[in-house]
Amino acid sequence: MLVKTLAAGYAAVVFCVVVIATVVTTALVYDRPPLTPAPGIAPGAGSTPSPAAREDIPPELLVLYQQAAGVCPGLDWSVLAAIGKIETDHGRSPLPGVTSGENSSGAGGPMQFLAPTFDAVIARHPLPAGGANPPSRYNPHDAVHAAAHYLCDSGAPADMRAAIFAYNHADWYVDQVLDQAAAYRAPTSTGGGDCHTIIAPNPTAAQVISFACAQLGLPYVWGGNGPESDGGWDCSGLTKAAYAAAGIPLPRTTYDQIHIGPRVPETQLAPGDLVFYGTAVDVHHVGIYLGGGRMVHAPDFGQEVQVSGYRWPGDDYYDATRPAAIPAPAQQDSGNRP
Repeated sequence: MLVKTLAAGYAAVVFCVVVIATVVTTALVYDRPPLTPAPGIAPGAGSTPSPAAREDIPPELLVLYQQAAGVCPGLDWSVLAAIGKIETDHGRSPLPGVTSGENSSGAGGPMQFLAPTFDAVIARHPLPAGGANPPSRYNPHDAVHAAAHYLCDSGAPADMRAAIFAYNHADWYVDQVLDQAAAYRAPTSTGGGDCHTIIAPNPTAAQVISFACAQLGLPYVWGGNGPESDGGWDCSGLTKAAYAAAGIPLPRTTYDQIHIGPRVPETQLAPGDLVFYGTAVDVHHVGIYLGGGRMVHAPDFGQEVQVSGYRWPGDDYYDATRPAAIPAPAQQDSGNRP
């Protein structure tokens, strides 16, 4: 940014399922309409990545953009990704100030933060674990999370144009970010289907499903916490990350996740619910329900994150919970603007 104030295991279960409804991502449909989104931004906080996004964005960064968006309820990951693309081509630019040093304006890192702005953001918003110690504007994890907080402090998602303008004071820049974000989101689909249209009871469930669907095709890895750290997911690693993207923390394993949120009778399952398999003393698998008898999950060794039916002959379906019923932590706004 030229005129920007911010420029920038635990072994899990061997078998994990995230149940998905017949609908998941490109279009977000709620039982009750969400707040009117800012112009140029799709409703909800978790759109589906387009083929162009999957081809252009490194997988570990796509996950990072999605996770970081969760710190600002309603912020779509595509806006963070668009800023990362325009600023430094997702950290791949050979120009000065990307991996070290600064550009001619004093900005540095993949999201091109000015040092004082980055320091001010992390002073207001402690960053989650996973980045540098102390946090660094050159660390992708830290930079992307700081960018999400900065946008939220600047008015996102209610006034997305103002938030992006605060990042870089230029109308052409705002237009460029919104255009790139739109290109990164899959086109809206009017029909149901696997990971094409999200039908969710609330924005939290929509974000959970969107994140999980964005992981389709990644390999099952026992104890896996994502492509960046382990190369793939196991069942509870996927559910934990999906809910984290919506701002709701879950424990790491199925044994503990089943105790989070109210229990849900099978006849009342809704998209975003967690579906568990096993027994009261051995809960070994979890999935995210999508509706229509479908789920998304990281099934087992040799398989990939996929959508399938949540019931099958001989299964040991046990119970379901609704963590989405737990309010996400409120986003604090200090009122300060760098």
